[in-house]
Amino acid sequence: MNSRSTTPKTRDLQLRAWIPGLLVLAAGVAAAMVLATLQTVLGALVLALILGILLGNSGLYTATLRTGIRGGTKRLLRAGVVLLGLQLALPDILALGPQVLLLIVACVAGSFYATLWLGRRLGLSRAGALLMAAGFSICGASAVAGMQGIADADDDEVASAVAMVTLYGSLMIIVLPLLNTLLGLDATEFGVWSGLAVHEVAQVVAVASTAGATALASATVVKLGRVLMLAPVAAAAGLGERRRSGRRGTTTGEDGNGRATGPATPLVPLFVVGFLALVVLRSLGILPPPVLDAGRTVATVLLAAGMFGLGAGIDIRRLLRTGGRFAAVGAASTLLLAGVSLLGVVVLA
Repeated sequence: MNSRSTTPKTRDLQLRAWIPGLLVLAAGVAAAMVLATLQTVLGALVLALILGILLGNSGLYTATLRTGIRGGTKRLLRAGVVLLGLQLALPDILALGPQVLLLIVACVAGSFYATLWLGRRLGLSRAGALLMAAGFSICGASAVAGMQGIADADDDEVASAVAMVTLYGSLMIIVLPLLNTLLGLDATEFGVWSGLAVHEVAQVVAVASTAGATALASATVVKLGRVLMLAPVAAAAGLGERRRSGRRGTTTGEDGNGRATGPATPLVPLFVVGFLALVVLRSLGILPPPVLDAGRTVATVLLAAGMFGLGAGIDIRRLLRTGGRFAAVGAASTLLLAGVSLLGVVVLA
């Protein structure tokens, strides 16, 4: 009786303790959004991560701020991933045709498992390899954010994965148009290749726009098809982690002696269900453009807030010590995806 009566009061105190950190987080996101409009190289998510790292490695990151920032980070990240569903309309993706759809699935699946395998061979933890696989095969920082909770990765691993998809995706903005001057792909072919090979949505736009409106339209829809793969990949990863927990005797939340060990990994994370629900809602065509535009903006803000929070928890010295292995995995994954997707485009042509 007494514990029930004090629960609301306890929650109220917790929320009040979060306020200083959430205010700083909001200021960091606002700064990242403004900086993102002043240049085209770094997006708001990466800038928010950088600002969070600067805060976390300064003497300003006090315990008072840490409470609110840590408390809100995972919730904000998952809410942002859910809202990504409003960017995907199934009819647009299905209009690509069965060959392109199969190519999307093959590139995502092949790149994911190859990156995961290579990451483990080069000494990354399973969580770090999962983050790299998701970021490089699906949709960059957003996929890293979506996979973070499933993989139970630490903040340093998240920062390394985001840094690598930013680095190699930015290099592709320069490299792919130069390669196309030698390959001579037409606008549609180059658009499909860009959508398959480049990591972030913004990077895809930058690459494909060099070949005109036709290439840009093809690239955007193909890239959004890859984003849609976040749901089945996250569900499969969640199932894999659940099975691994089961082998350790923790599937039911207990160890072999019946002692509680915490909740099991969910079969399908709730945020994935929310993501799919919003994809269906967008596909029905009942939402007006202003609502879709607002959803896109809010998703960016939420994901940037989560990235700021992750950045604040990063130890930059540890990141520098482990960055070489992430860089090697990122380089190999980028080359593999670019090569396989180009082969697929040429075969389809």
